[in-house]
Amino acid sequence: MSIRAFVDEHYRHFNAGTLGRAARSLNDFLENGGRIFLTLAGAMSTAEIGRTLADMIRAGHISAISCTGANLEEDLFNLVARDAYRSIPSPEDLSPADEAELLDQRLNRVTDVCIPEEEAIRAIEHELMAVWSSAQAAGESLLPHLYLYRLLNSGALAGRFQANPDHSWLLAAAERNLPLYVPGWEDSTLGNIFAARCSQEILSPSVVQSGTHYMTDLMAFYRSSNSPLAFLQSGGGIAGDFPICVVPLLHQDLGERDVPLWSWFCQITDANASYGGYSGAPPNEKITWGKLGVETPKFNIQSDASIVLPLMFGYVLDV
Repeated sequence: MSIRAFVDEHYRHFNAGTLGRAARSLNDFLENGGRIFLTLAGAMSTAEIGRTLADMIRAGHISAISCTGANLEEDLFNLVARDAYRSIPSPEDLSPADEAELLDQRLNRVTDVCIPEEEAIRAIEHELMAVWSSAQAAGESLLPHLYLYRLLNSGALAGRFQANPDHSWLLAAAERNLPLYVPGWEDSTLGNIFAARCSQEILSPSVVQSGTHYMTDLMAFYRSSNSPLAFLQSGGGIAGDFPICVVPLLHQDLGERDVPLWSWFCQITDANASYGGYSGAPPNEKITWGKLGVETPKFNIQSDASIVLPLMFGYVLDV
């Protein structure tokens, strides 16, 4: 039984029913010429979302991605250092002393897996320093993700992949020069490293462009899109809040009247709006901000994105 057949047969009520309705609606949307604008919050790259997302990118279903700096870099870390990752089967059993021991071993824990500092972070730092330094010498200034694209496309990492390259969503995106938006990139390991080298005056801050550059690039992307866009939001936070506001920006701040609203919307979250964790407002509230319309298909799947998103992608891919 394929994932699509399984979901259609068993996902009928409650959160499962919402997932089933959203998956069918999204599939219909794509079959009618739409494409997905995906947002990734949380640690979805370390959760290996690339195992399905890379196929979605290569199938042409993804128009653009907005993600945190952590999601941008952690797919690359996994790609080059998978063999040195440490699995933690029962993270809830770790004591503070256990956590300190992981720190001493330079293993940075993300729920049930540890990213190795030396093999992943420092190895990529070394490669990126060469890319950043070369750009500085040439007087270049690029968006953060374009330097990772440049590194992946340069061949500098050839022969060093430890994870299956078919499972790397960033590699799939780099191959297609997929538009990426990484607001708040400075709040990431590589962003911290870049800031540290700027503070040492080894690099200039102008080498890497800012969130304002990302927003102006997003404006141009949205204006030029020739397909209806589904806004598929995994989690909350800046990864979702940043791109969805491009529509009211164009309407309200620039006075452009021929800009369409987002054509489809789904958020996957377990957060409750009353606690401030929903980040970006429930779907209906977005109508008041000019982001969605009354007739826009809207879904809110209250569950874990690491469970739901692969199911939705599997449904679309019909695997």
